[in-house]
Amino acid sequence: MIFAIIGGVVLLLLIYFVSTYNGLVKLRNMVKDQWSQIDVLLKRRSDLIPNLVETVKGYAKHEKETLDAVITARNKAVSANGIEDEMKANGELTGALNKLFALAESYPDLKANTNFMDLQNNLKDTEDKISYARQFYNDAVLKYKNKLEVFPSNIVAGMFGFKPEPFFEATETERENVQVKF
Repeated sequence: MIFAIIGGVVLLLLIYFVSTYNGLVKLRNMVKDQWSQIDVLLKRRSDLIPNLVETVKGYAKHEKETLDAVITARNKAVSANGIEDEMKANGELTGALNKLFALAESYPDLKANTNFMDLQNNLKDTEDKISYARQFYNDAVLKYKNKLEVFPSNIVAGMFGFKPEPFFEATETERENVQVKF
């Protein structure tokens, strides 16, 4: 009789550990999947930028500093390693793009150029999708982080070495108001 009770308790603990472990793996994979969604959109944005810069160059030849800043930020974003580096580099890129679009307001011919408008609209659409993807990523990180920290699943997480993932946060560059000087 006592062996049946002990066996039942051990079986319940085993079921708990397996289901908690599987839940943690699923949440960790959801976080990675959401980061992949952001990565796809960042790649799309990165591919659009050279075309946009070339279009602007024809109209704003003397705005080399702004254009160089966009290209430099893009190159940093493309070569970033790891989630945190990518977050930082893409924050800088967002700031540089904001300056570029603010600059475009001063060139009526550029604003009327269909190539520029098409590229700007594609980039804006991509930026909106990136924003939503960041939100979904942060939601997935929150669920995963909660599961890692609440008792008793934190015991299983600690036993199997589950580590928290970083939230996607706005950089200082993204928080600043865009300042364009002529």
